[in-house]
Amino acid sequence: MSSSRLTIGLVRRGHSETGGAEAYLKRLARGLSESGHGTRLFTDAPWPAREWAWGPITRLRGETAHQFADELEKIKPREHCDLLLSLERVWHCDVYRAGDGIHQAWMQRRDAVSSIFRRSLRHFNAKHHEALELERALFGGGARRVIANSQMVKREATEFYGYPPEQIEVVPNGVPLADFRPDPEARALRRKILRLREDEIAVLFVGSGWERKGLRYAIAAVNSLGENFRLFVAGRGRGRKIDGRAVQRLGAVRDLPALYAAADIFLLPTHYDPFSNACLEALAVGLPVITTRDNGFSEIVEHRVHGSILDAPSNVEQICSELRYWADPGRRENARPAVLERAGHFDIAVNVERTLAVLNHLPRAEAASGKIRKT
Repeated sequence: MSSSRLTIGLVRRGHSETGGAEAYLKRLARGLSESGHGTRLFTDAPWPAREWAWGPITRLRGETAHQFADELEKIKPREHCDLLLSLERVWHCDVYRAGDGIHQAWMQRRDAVSSIFRRSLRHFNAKHHEALELERALFGGGARRVIANSQMVKREATEFYGYPPEQIEVVPNGVPLADFRPDPEARALRRKILRLREDEIAVLFVGSGWERKGLRYAIAAVNSLGENFRLFVAGRGRGRKIDGRAVQRLGAVRDLPALYAAADIFLLPTHYDPFSNACLEALAVGLPVITTRDNGFSEIVEHRVHGSILDAPSNVEQICSELRYWADPGRRENARPAVLERAGHFDIAVNVERTLAVLNHLPRAEAASGKIRKT
């Protein structure tokens, strides 16, 4: 296939105003548009039209993952685009971007820290069964090529499903670096709004799905560190009441760059994250990032150079140790040039260019022949 103009179908089900996948999809669509390519979004009703300015939207019915995938099959999306790039688990597509990671890998990690009762409940959860069935379909031949956003995801796709590693391209996430950068004025204003004293250490947690992202460990660590540490939680989730002296819930935050600017340390002790967009955004603002080895983002940073890499999310003692390490303002200032330099390699333009390279090298005949029988 030549590098001529393409119409690229993008598939994503559901919508969250603060979702990392949604933010990435909009950045990708904007980048594809700026590169001269057309896009068409295949989605369901929740995606608001005001959040999509890069081409037509084809809305599908389907209240479950299975129903959505079935509806996508029925409309024959390849009749409306040159290539189908799915960010969603569906029956088949030309390229599957495994931005949500490998569901079976997450379930394995979750089972390892869950009670017998909770593990047994999962076997009756239809959502998990559907995600796994669609995942098996994609890695069983439904996806002709796969884009993984980390080596961790590539390794898991091969280990769990035997998908050929030579058909997986690792393309790390990207952010618009111009939107995420150190901003002293925004920092001063937001810290005033948050009522932060000059000597207080603002620890920031951004994300939804609090159980998976390890919020309870972040809370336990900050609560044990004393009055100079405060934890700010941006995003939505379910669970115990988290407000308190050292912890403040902010809900969905639209102006994230200003919030990052106000923080001193970013903390995400996640059980599983293919490659956290929030960690990359924090890095781009110059924050040291503390996260786990189970976050694909950890592959791009060095321990105590750009942040800290935790051995396990539940190791509260280690979280406390790393928070104390980065609480030193001189240490953070000395690390900032290296942090910003590392973030500079992950602009969204680089991600778009590498994604396009995968699409442009997908033979048209092969793309057109992709079919799979549902199991």
